[in-house]
Amino acid sequence: MHEMSLMESVIEIICGTARLNGARRVKSVRLDVGVLSHVDPNALLFCYDAVRRGTLADRARLEINRITGEGWCLDCGTTVALKERFGACPHCGRHRVQMTAGDELKIRDMEVI
Repeated sequence: MHEMSLMESVIEIICGTARLNGARRVKSVRLDVGVLSHVDPNALLFCYDAVRRGTLADRARLEINRITGEGWCLDCGTTVALKERFGACPHCGRHRVQMTAGDELKIRDMEVI
């Protein structure tokens, strides 16, 4: 389960950032997780409960925003929705679509006190 190591890194980043800014506690965290990122949001939530204990984020609420897949077709110059990695362009049928969204995992923001 790679979600555990991902969440350990997220907790390390948010707690480190909170400490650097003089915060006593993290109240909430929002993550953006792309639908094409191969990251299971339910597994992230499970891991979050395990790795936040004893940290500045011990009582922080986690919100996960799902980001849809999107790409740019190099052949027809169209921005298209992607439902799978390396999928064909729905307009021209070619497979030269460069992914522009949907594979990310990033910390959108956090609230601290």
